[in-house]
Amino acid sequence: MTRIFVVPSGLATVWETTVILLIWLAAVAPMGVLAWVVAPALMAPGDPLPGLVFWRMVVIGMAWQGVLALVVLRLEGVPFRLSALRRRLWLKAPTWRSTGRPFASAYLLVPLFVGLGFLGDEAVTALFQATPWGERLAALAPPFAQIEHLITPDAKGRWDILALALVSSLFNYALGEALLFHGVLLPRMERAWGRWAWLGNGLLMAAYHVHKFWVMPGLVISCLCYSLPAQAFRSNWLAVVIHGVEGVVLIAAVLIVILQP
Repeated sequence: MTRIFVVPSGLATVWETTVILLIWLAAVAPMGVLAWVVAPALMAPGDPLPGLVFWRMVVIGMAWQGVLALVVLRLEGVPFRLSALRRRLWLKAPTWRSTGRPFASAYLLVPLFVGLGFLGDEAVTALFQATPWGERLAALAPPFAQIEHLITPDAKGRWDILALALVSSLFNYALGEALLFHGVLLPRMERAWGRWAWLGNGLLMAAYHVHKFWVMPGLVISCLCYSLPAQAFRSNWLAVVIHGVEGVVLIAAVLIVILQP
């Protein structure tokens, strides 16, 4: 006689949540070590642009997330075929969930979420840093970890900074951070947490930014602006586009700094 064991739904949810948190920790811990242990150790005394060392370590941390994403997919048994990866990672056109039909008009929401993410991020960060706790965290942030400190005469003509920005964008908005949090984790979170997966995804993505701890509360808003439309229309292309606008601004800013008179 064959017995069929059915795992209680509550226990399955606890297990799935545990796995999600372990994957999140596997992304956070290396980033913290690279940013706050390895980077300072590699900075040469008198380096006019120590922030580049910090940035390189952050890029390595994001590249590791791409590797981690592939490991998770392999452990899940997902075939590394384009059709299977598109289904698993929600890399498909936006759909209207009630009917399952394509809904390309969802892309019209991109400017709305870009604006909400930017303005909400700035507003919450300003409010947070006006509090005693926020002031203390802002005071702890070293200058080399703040990208605006790269705006110096020493950066003029440094085309290697543009190359670093391009590689950073690749792993931030496509093959690293975005792949892990939106492609791998968000669909998995929906299986565990249902319609609230976008909220959990945004909170965990913001909390992963230990290399930007002084602005973490503001990042919650922008991270939610990536995950909400992605889950609502089951398409991570929306998250890629909304998140990627930040990369366009970054590249433009780097070019201005390099070409400064």
